[in-house]
Amino acid sequence: MRRNSYNPIRIWNIFHLLLTFFLLIRKKDSIFFIKPIKAEKISLYINSLGASFIKLAQVLATRSDFFSSKYLNELKKIHDELPPMSKVELSKFDISKFKTFNTTPIAAASIGQVHEAYLKDGTKVAVKLRRVGIEKQVKTDITIINTLNSLFKPLFSHYTKNSLEAVISEFSDTIIKEVNMRIELLNLEKFKKIYKNLDIKTPNIYKEYCNESMLVMSFEEGFRFDDRKNIKKYNIDIKKAINILVLSYVEQMLINGYFHADPHPGNVLVNKNSEVILLDFGMVKTVPNETRLAIISLLQAANNQDYIKYIAASKKLGISAYETPNVLLAEFVERVFEIFSNDALSSSNMQKLMEELMQNTRKFPFKLPAEAIYILRVSAIIEGLGTTYIENFNGIKDILPILTKNIPRAFGAKDTLVETLIDELTQIPDNIENFKNTFYKIGQGELEVELSKLQLSYFKKAIDEQINSIIFSLVLIFISFFMLIYDKDLILFSSFIFIIGVLKLLYRK
Repeated sequence: MRRNSYNPIRIWNIFHLLLTFFLLIRKKDSIFFIKPIKAEKISLYINSLGASFIKLAQVLATRSDFFSSKYLNELKKIHDELPPMSKVELSKFDISKFKTFNTTPIAAASIGQVHEAYLKDGTKVAVKLRRVGIEKQVKTDITIINTLNSLFKPLFSHYTKNSLEAVISEFSDTIIKEVNMRIELLNLEKFKKIYKNLDIKTPNIYKEYCNESMLVMSFEEGFRFDDRKNIKKYNIDIKKAINILVLSYVEQMLINGYFHADPHPGNVLVNKNSEVILLDFGMVKTVPNETRLAIISLLQAANNQDYIKYIAASKKLGISAYETPNVLLAEFVERVFEIFSNDALSSSNMQKLMEELMQNTRKFPFKLPAEAIYILRVSAIIEGLGTTYIENFNGIKDILPILTKNIPRAFGAKDTLVETLIDELTQIPDNIENFKNTFYKIGQGELEVELSKLQLSYFKKAIDEQINSIIFSLVLIFISFFMLIYDKDLILFSSFIFIIGVLKLLYRK
């Protein structure tokens, strides 16, 4: 049964959830006598609101700079599992193209469910069906979220507001794409093409059977990554599988910048040959080249304890604001270096310390770029998979040696010296032309200076603050004149307001 999207009770529940996020981020106990949802009840509350809010909660579960560990732990427990569609809803799909179709799903999530079926020629396939009405529901939810968020935005600081805006914007874009099976099909095709030499298996597609609400793929046999019983029973080399998974994600996130962004245990299988299989390509993200290189520089600097490079990379990423005081930044970086240099730290302890450190960033302007949100989420999931089997598994420290070895490739170098030389030689004419253009512009006084997004954000904030201060001051001055025109007996009060307006104008920040 589909819920009424604009039901007043449901809108109130959504409002209460977003208000809870606001209160937790601002560390407030209540507003207008409304208290946040209790940590132990928040997962049930979110599940009752459906697909959009389950997905939003999974993204926010990585934000230790927003929430306390009590709430983070509850958000991490939210699983994308819902009851399957009814027989009436299933009857709306054309399954006559299949020889047999098992109406009981293998898995049922918030956006779709997967069934086992056989084609007319006897080929076993996995059929993913989009939930009936889910696209309309998601679009309605996004409208409600954006409308309510616009009410809360003025109450947040400039950087928290931008950080939340990045989360909601990225989430909205991602979930709209996730409900379209054709986009998932294109994601899978692109992934297979880019990573054809990667030691990871992915399903084959039967395009002639696919449409916006149905995806038909080869049926991949394997066990969930967290199925310890069968992994042990069939003597699967899980350490080898974890190594393959870590290697593949270094390749995806940091070398190519195109990655599967939802590797939870149900989407990562391991077969009897210890091969890793990735499923569900609804959430695939692209990391812009500038962001990818800045993340690499940040990890390198943290590992090498290079303060200058770390600050430069964090500002390039936009993690620390342009005007962040150096004293606060130095304190933050020192703690990061301490964590990275402590070889005795287990993964869980390292994660706990990083969460505490992230919570301390509330005292200075701090913002995570949208792409980093999903990189953090993927890293946390892989960390969880690794710690299931390997004591003291530490994903970050395992990644660094692999990354160091592949730094030339990550920065765009070719595989061989000859290829690198050819690549450099082909760029010489363009480089010479660029030098000529630069010197010509200098000679003509036309050289332009390009500002980073971070600097522009800072200048925009400063200009906005000045304009708002001037407008407020002028409003006070005009009010004092109108009061005097309206009633001359109000001269003392109007003079007081006039003086405040003038002082605010003269002594604004």
